[in-house]
Amino acid sequence: MKQYPSPIVVIAPDSFKGSLSAEQVARAIAVGVQRALSDVTIRICPMADGGEGTLAALMTKGGLRREVSVRGADGGMRDVSVGMAADGAAIIETAEIVGITDPVGMSVPVEKRSSQGLGEVIRVLLDSGVRGFLIGLGGTSTNDGGAGLLAHLGLKLFDSQDRRLDPTPEHLLRLARVDASGLDERLQDSSFVAMTDVNSPLTGRYGATAVFGPQKGVKPEQVDVLDALLGKFADLVEPAMNRFAREKAGAGAAGGLGFALHLLGASFEPGAEVVARHIELDAALQGADWLITGEGRSDNQTLQGKAPFVACSHARELGVPATLLSGAIDPAALSELAGHFTGCFSSAPGPISLERAMRDAAMLLSDAAEQMARLRFATLGDATTRR
Repeated sequence: MKQYPSPIVVIAPDSFKGSLSAEQVARAIAVGVQRALSDVTIRICPMADGGEGTLAALMTKGGLRREVSVRGADGGMRDVSVGMAADGAAIIETAEIVGITDPVGMSVPVEKRSSQGLGEVIRVLLDSGVRGFLIGLGGTSTNDGGAGLLAHLGLKLFDSQDRRLDPTPEHLLRLARVDASGLDERLQDSSFVAMTDVNSPLTGRYGATAVFGPQKGVKPEQVDVLDALLGKFADLVEPAMNRFAREKAGAGAAGGLGFALHLLGASFEPGAEVVARHIELDAALQGADWLITGEGRSDNQTLQGKAPFVACSHARELGVPATLLSGAIDPAALSELAGHFTGCFSSAPGPISLERAMRDAAMLLSDAAEQMARLRFATLGDATTRR
């Protein structure tokens, strides 16, 4: 191992959902590394993958925030933050609007939830002259195929009696006709980039409802009904908008919001790759000796484009060893994870309650990172006790 007088450590974790932001995780890890090493250079690069924390990660390089009042998944008003990048593009974290961690939105049945709030944010921004949109699609609670989004942008929904319908799954059961002639004309001059690590189609065995519906509260007996509903919606809206998107990769993201964004001509990129590029992760890794990354819980899905895997991939391409430090690690996934990371560690010191793990997350991360750093750099003769 090369001997460096001052090791360079890059810390690039995702958030620990419901506990710490990605930046808080990174700083807690940094505390532990600094306790172990008398002389270390630390580069903090908070990550995200399109879900919770994406806006914060993308704003680390500057930009402005603005508050917008829109409807949440339950139809009630809420204030959400939108980022304005230096190039004039808007950064929207859909999880802030209809997030699965929002107890108010999740308190109503999934068939009553709508993605209308995302359409409201886009319309407000269009009114402000914005024409570029970067939209994170992770961690949402809706399963309406993006009907709410499109409805607020001008799509009209009708039943067989030609009565207007609200854009929620329970009303879409009666959908008989759509009219796309009133879509906001400014959409034609706008560009959308959807950030997601989901490649699912809209419907079917691997679609939005079957795969992700249960975590949103879709009951087993509702899966086929809601899946068929989304298929019928696609049957009507695709020819009306002259785009065919239900089978495209990412159409099933965010309960079908990916489908709606495909209809608007969006391009799709892995969220973590967008973040890595925006925060200049590769530049931070230049000359580094070690990368530490992690997330609240790591399992087989981590290797499907989640932030720690993307950070690890960038590090490996540059010859930098990458270690995983997460709140918990699925034992069944350990062998696969170990094929990519030079060590996989949990911050939990042993069997502990979820309440304690979340309450003491920063302390547990610092303690684990200290021991990892002592082990990693023991051959440098540079480990010291700094307490």
